[in-house]
Amino acid sequence: MAEVGKGVNAGKLASNVQKRLTRAQEKVMQKLGKADETKDTAFEEGVVNFNKQLVDGTKLQKDLKAYLVAVKTMHECSKRLHDCLAEMYDPEWFGKEEVDSIAEEMIEKEMDNNLEDTDLLWQDFHQNLTDNALISMDAYLAQFPDIKTRIAKRDRKLVDFDSARHHFASIQKGKKKDEAKIAKPLTLVEKAAPGWAQGIITAHQFAQTNLSRNQAEEELGRAQKVFEEINYDLQEELPTLWNSRVGIYVNTFQSVAGLEEKFHREMGKLNQNLSDVMTKLDEQRLANEEAANHSPSDSGSDAPKSPQKSREGPPVSQPPRPASPQEVKEENIINLFEDAVVPDINISTQPQNEAPTVTNGSSDAELPPSVLYKVKAMHDYGATDSDELDLKAGDIVLVLPFANPDEQDDGWLVGVKETHWLENKNLLVKGVFPENFTQKL
Repeated sequence: MAEVGKGVNAGKLASNVQKRLTRAQEKVMQKLGKADETKDTAFEEGVVNFNKQLVDGTKLQKDLKAYLVAVKTMHECSKRLHDCLAEMYDPEWFGKEEVDSIAEEMIEKEMDNNLEDTDLLWQDFHQNLTDNALISMDAYLAQFPDIKTRIAKRDRKLVDFDSARHHFASIQKGKKKDEAKIAKPLTLVEKAAPGWAQGIITAHQFAQTNLSRNQAEEELGRAQKVFEEINYDLQEELPTLWNSRVGIYVNTFQSVAGLEEKFHREMGKLNQNLSDVMTKLDEQRLANEEAANHSPSDSGSDAPKSPQKSREGPPVSQPPRPASPQEVKEENIINLFEDAVVPDINISTQPQNEAPTVTNGSSDAELPPSVLYKVKAMHDYGATDSDELDLKAGDIVLVLPFANPDEQDDGWLVGVKETHWLENKNLLVKGVFPENFTQKL
């Protein structure tokens, strides 16, 4: 049995070698123009489309895999980034527990058989991309190798068909020559043969010619049948496969876009929590900086924030100017009779519509008519500019009108401390201050 197996294998090998030699010879003859080649333009266009479709699909599959690797890398980088934030976040900062919780959510761990929210989103995103995009793309491309193999086989069978066709044509041509030869007068040797022998010779020649012709015809029939079967199937499948690319591209990119939109929407909700913590931390920083600029007051940490100033040319404190003779005379009168009851005498010229006298209980001295009213500082305020008053809680300030109303900012007043007025009897050392740090008397 072993010998039979060897013989069968050897015979098959020899047959395959003979087929390859025949195909090679046929292709050479076709290229040299000595043998015609069967052409199918529509099928050739289908093969061109098939090759393009295979290249495009392979590139898309490769890019999808690279995208999934990037998603995994982004997941790992995101976890490390939040770990870094948790490590450097000072314990006394606002939201330390929230930051630690967010960092823990970025670390892959199981709790009640479920992943934490953030990690679960990353895992779901990656898995859904794999299931809805990559696996579908893999299944789509899985059909190409078989079809590519069948196209190559079809090309080989076409060469076999052309070779059998040419061989049969050659036999047909040879048959006509043999028939013409048989019809010629017998040669001397043939004439010398008995009559019955001459008939056998003629019959043998006809038999040989018919046998070769029949074999060639059968071989042509088999080659044609094999070629036409595989050719017919491919003629049906290639256009269908070409049209299917639209659906696979639509499904792939719809899946990717939809999954990205869902993932980033959910991640946005979680990241908003971190953004809120950072915002409150910044507010805490600003509050600490403001507290560092002021000394502690009775009102504690409830001091209001000063309003924003926007003008470019705020009023600045001016040095005292030399007193005029009239002011000196007025001051001398006050000094001479400071222990006596002095009637309300206004030496300087006053307008008829004089503002009423304003007092705060600490002093009954007459105030200039330009004073609008008095306020009391409820919180400490540290001046941050040369045009501002430095206030302590309890200070009394005489509020004055702005020389130029356009210079007044919302929430700011201008005035002179009452202590300065009582000591110097002038309104030269004035400055602006936030109204919400004071209370009107």
